[in-house]
Amino acid sequence: MEKGEEEKPTKAGSRLCCICNQKRAALKRPKTLQQICRECFYEVFEEEIHQVIVENQLFKPRERVAIGASGGKDSTVLAYVLSELNRRHNYGLDLFLLSVDEGITGYRDDSLETVKRNEIQYGLPLKIVSYKDLYGWTMDEIVKMIGLKNNCTFCGVFRRQALDRGAALLKVDKVATGHNADDIAETVLLNILRGDIARLSRCTSIVTGEDGPIPRCKPFKYTYEKEIVMYAYFKRLDYFSTECIYSPNAYRGFAREFIKDLERIRPRAILDIIQSGEDFRISTFTKMPEQGTCERCGYISSQKWCKACVLLEGLNRGLPKLGIGRSRGPNNDHKKGTKETNGAKSIESKQCGTLDF
Repeated sequence: MEKGEEEKPTKAGSRLCCICNQKRAALKRPKTLQQICRECFYEVFEEEIHQVIVENQLFKPRERVAIGASGGKDSTVLAYVLSELNRRHNYGLDLFLLSVDEGITGYRDDSLETVKRNEIQYGLPLKIVSYKDLYGWTMDEIVKMIGLKNNCTFCGVFRRQALDRGAALLKVDKVATGHNADDIAETVLLNILRGDIARLSRCTSIVTGEDGPIPRCKPFKYTYEKEIVMYAYFKRLDYFSTECIYSPNAYRGFAREFIKDLERIRPRAILDIIQSGEDFRISTFTKMPEQGTCERCGYISSQKWCKACVLLEGLNRGLPKLGIGRSRGPNNDHKKGTKETNGAKSIESKQCGTLDF
C-alpha cells in the first residue's frame, strides 16, 4: 500500500488491522475481538501457542513426541503448528503422528485417509492402532450390541488406553493432544455436573499423567476452537470435518451447547471457566482414589481392574451394561451385580484411574 492510501476511505464496515495498522482486517478474533489481518493472525496465533509451550515447559530437547492425530481440525492444526514451531524455535523434537482406528465405517476410515495425507504433507511418521487389534472389537460391533446409548463411554475409555498403547509402541516420551480451551471448559462443567471430584481436580492441568509411563500435554489449552477453525481455513489445511456418526446423543454435547451460548454472550467465559477449574481446591477430608495398576492388563487404574477391562468383560460375556454408570439402589442389587462379575468384586461401579479427561 503506497503512502497516502491509508487515509482513503475503505468499504463500509472494513477497518485496518489493529496490530500492523497497514493491511485491511480480515477477521475478528473470537478470543479478544480484535480486528486483524491474516498475516497478523497467523503470527499472534502461533506466538501464543509458543509462549504456552515455553512458560509451561511442555517439551525438552531431543524428546520423542507423539501427536494424537484424528484427521480433525484440532489435531491437524496441532501437527502443522508444532512442526512449524519445532523448526522455527529449534525445540529439537522428534515428532510422530499417532492415530486410533475405532472401527467406525464411513467416519474413521475416511478421516484416517486425511491423516495419511498429513503424514506426507508434514513429513511426520504415522502409527495407527486399532480397537480390533487391541480389544477384539470395533465400535461398529459394540454399537450393534449395546445400541446408541452409552457407546461414547466405551469409545472414550478404549481410546484413552489405545493412545497410551500406541505411544508405548512408538517409544515416545510424551503425547500431545489437540484439546482446546472449549474442550477443557466443557470438561470442567461436565465434572461438576457429575460430581466427579477426582477428574475435576486434574482436568485443567496442561500436563497429565506425569506419574505414569507417558505424560500427555495440551498446547491448545488456551486456544479457542473458533480460532483453530479460522487458522485451518485461512491456511487451507487438509482436515476432516464430519462429526462422529455415534456422537449426537453424547452427554458432552449438551455441555458444548451451553458453553457456546455463554461464549456468544461473553467470549471471555471460556477462559473464566478454565480459571475457575484451576482455582478449585479439594477438601483435605475428601477421599481420593489411590492410583495403581490393573491386575488384568497392567494399565494404570485406581481399582483392581481398569475400566477398559471391566467393559471388555461385559462385552465378551454378553453383558454390555456391566461397568456402565454407578451402582444404585438397595444392597440386594449391589450383591446381584457382584455375583454377575464372577469374583470381580463390585467392579461394575468403579472408575478407571485414567490419565486424562
